Order: sequence, then C-alpha cells, then structure tokens
Amino acid sequence: MITYEYPFNERIRTLLRLEDLFDKAGHFIEYEGAYEHHVAITTLFEILEVAGRADLKMDLIQELERQRQILLAYRNNPAISEDALAGALYEIEQASAALLAMTGKIGQHLRDNDWLMSVRSRAAIPGGLCEFDLPSYHYWLHHSPETRREALLGWLKPLLPLRDGLLIVLRLLRSSGRPEGHVAKGGAFQLMLGGTSTQMVRVSLKLAGVCVPEISANKYAVNIRFVHADSAHKPHHCSADIAFDMTLCNL
Repeated sequence: MITYEYPFNERIRTLLRLEDLFDKAGHFIEYEGAYEHHVAITTLFEILEVAGRADLKMDLIQELERQRQILLAYRNNPAISEDALAGALYEIEQASAALLAMTGKIGQHLRDNDWLMSVRSRAAIPGGLCEFDLPSYHYWLHHSPETRREALLGWLKPLLPLRDGLLIVLRLLRSSGRPEGHVAKGGAFQLMLGGTSTQMVRVSLKLAGVCVPEISANKYAVNIRFVHADSAHKPHHCSADIAFDMTLCNL
C-alpha cells in the first residue's frame, strides 16, 4: 500500500514538511560520502527556513499539553492499559520539557555561525558551492567522514526537541481516524464534510496500481481525481473505477 497525505491547513503542512526534512537530514548524515553530507547540510538550511515561524514552538507545546490533558482523563479506565497510558504521558511530558528548554529563536545557533551562513547564502545560488566559490566549504568536504558527521550532528542536536515534539503530534493525528473503503467511480470522488474540523486526509491504495490521487480538500469537501502518468510523466485522467481507503484525521 502507498499512502498520500493532504493537510487542510498551513500548521499541518509545516509539520509534515519538517518531518520530511528531519528524516532526510538524519538519513544522509549516516552516510560517509561528501555528497551525502552536502545534502545533509543543505537540508539543515531548509529546516531552518521552514521552522522560522515564531509561534511554531509554542504551538507544539500547547498541542502537547492539550493531548496530555486528554490522556489524563483515561486514568483508571479499565479499558485502557495503565502502562501504555503512563508511557504516552511520559513521552509527551519529556517532549514538552525539551521544547520549553529551547531558548531564543529556533535555529539561532546556526544563524550565529558565520561560516554556515556563508555556505547557506552560496547554496541558494544554483551551482554556487563549487570549490572556487567557497574554498573553505570544499576543504570541509575533504575532512574525514567522522569529523563531518560530528559537526552535522552538533548542528542538528539543538533542533531535535522540535523534531520529537512534532513527531508525537503527527503520530496522534494519524491515529485519530479510522480508514474507510471507497470507490472513485470513473476515477473521480467527492465527499462532503459539512464544515467539520478535519485537519488532514490520508488516501491509501495498492502500490501495484498505476493511478495517483490529486487531492483538493477543505473543511467542507474532499475532492479526489485519479490520474496516471505516461512514459513522459504527463498526467492523464484514470477513467476506471479506483478502490482506495480514506482516513479523516483530527486532533
């Protein structure tokens, strides 16, 4: 199965973008090649850009606290595992405490590094990080993999409370709904929501299928148009009936 997610608001879009960027940064840091570490450092700059919202940290803290209060209401419920509940509460409390301990603007430690900011400014130019553009960066890429990885992990570490908090929020969001089977007649589907508080829709279908969902949605309706790509990757409407699962998610 392959799942496509469509957020309904900018807040969830930001969290999904950051989740993707943190995954990529962590992935490429683990490699030893200079090219992989180049991707890792440019991904750090993307995290810095996306996380620049002044209220992102407080949004996460408030949401985690809201979820903590919801979970506290399940205490002494015989249908709920006390161990699982205690574990979830501990995870939320630890993430909230780490976020509260973050001081200053998100990523300020990166902005305070003049060398990193010089690399960032050149990285914004296509091909701007050639060896003749920034010899010091070319020199850094020739350090040992261990030295580069240590530096990258040091730059990433202060951002990890942000990652841990958003991963909890997204996990709770994804688990908030239940998948329901639907069929897109002639490759098109619409579901009226009537102004619900849904924050994200998840569409899952068999990986072996050749159709891709193009989703547009808001609190009033979900519209899905299935398309398939030819060898030139030009989208064409799928006229067949397409079976899929859809999950409406809301915290």
